[in-house]
Amino acid sequence: MAVRAVRGAVQLDRDDAQHMHERVAELLTAILDRNDFRVDDLISVIFTATPDLHSDFPAVAARKLGITDVPLICARELDVEGAMPRVVRVLAHVETGVGKAGIAHVYLGATTALRKDIAQ
Repeated sequence: MAVRAVRGAVQLDRDDAQHMHERVAELLTAILDRNDFRVDDLISVIFTATPDLHSDFPAVAARKLGITDVPLICARELDVEGAMPRVVRVLAHVETGVGKAGIAHVYLGATTALRKDIAQ
């Protein structure tokens, strides 16, 4: 087994806690499903949110999904002029036998434009 990192992002329609929980849950579920990961494979998850999101912590969505014994942390994304608004990004560390090239990074909706090189 090796430690691998998997990336992902989702754009919210609005800054609303319930909407954030739904969209972040969708992203996390897609990351797990597309990579055939289980919650037990997760080592840690880092969330970032653009400065225009402040209704809740993205990690709350993970806890609501049952990801309760994995270290989670939230941080603010850099406030870069012209950057895509209302985006939550994820960097998850997992224990897996999958090689780096086999990891499916998940960018939902408009966020595929952020990383065309790795978006699945």
